[in-house]
Amino acid sequence: MVKGLTNAQIAWRAAQDIADGAYVNLGIGFPEMVARYQPPGRQAIFHTENGVLDFGEAPPAGQEDWDLINAGKKAITLKPGAAIFHHADSFAMVRGGHLDVAILGAYQVAETGDLANWRVGSKGVPAVGGAMDLVHGAKRVAVITDHVTRDGQPKLVDRCTFPLTGVACVTRVYTSHAVVDIAEGRFVLREKLPGQSLEDLQAMTGARLHLDGPLTDLTVPELAE
Repeated sequence: MVKGLTNAQIAWRAAQDIADGAYVNLGIGFPEMVARYQPPGRQAIFHTENGVLDFGEAPPAGQEDWDLINAGKKAITLKPGAAIFHHADSFAMVRGGHLDVAILGAYQVAETGDLANWRVGSKGVPAVGGAMDLVHGAKRVAVITDHVTRDGQPKLVDRCTFPLTGVACVTRVYTSHAVVDIAEGRFVLREKLPGQSLEDLQAMTGARLHLDGPLTDLTVPELAE
């Protein structure tokens, strides 16, 4: 099996599709890495649901101001012109359709665009956060994820078996092995790792992969985690 991309490489690939000046919300955890990899000459405006718009990079260790954090409770900095506002106003931005892109993690994504990313069956404590608002408020919803679970089960499936976050909301998935669009209720393969056969990729996927237009190599730079 071809070695998959690291989390940093998946985040890098997702960042390449963010337009200059886009208003972007990044999910807690892994998706936060996307902010590190904006292409030269482009500058997204990052939104955090606890009430900051246009935050910058994390401060150096030891220089954190713990009054300035993102929704994942990580220290942030503010760019010139950044705004701080009430949590309710932040959700009004989300629900009002003012975000161009939301990039989230996932437990499962269905070929219909359904997303499950807040609970695995009945295990653990539910923690949906603002994801349900984001997937229906943002103009575009993308997912970054490993292609399979730790025990090798597909995360791209025909139907989600975990509780849903949103219905028919995801339009593109960036995985450790491929870039897949969701169109007309189908997974449409756009990019795959060089050297990986379609047969092997299909065997890792829980629903049929369709070809519709050019299929290109998924190439990324070497990156430190």
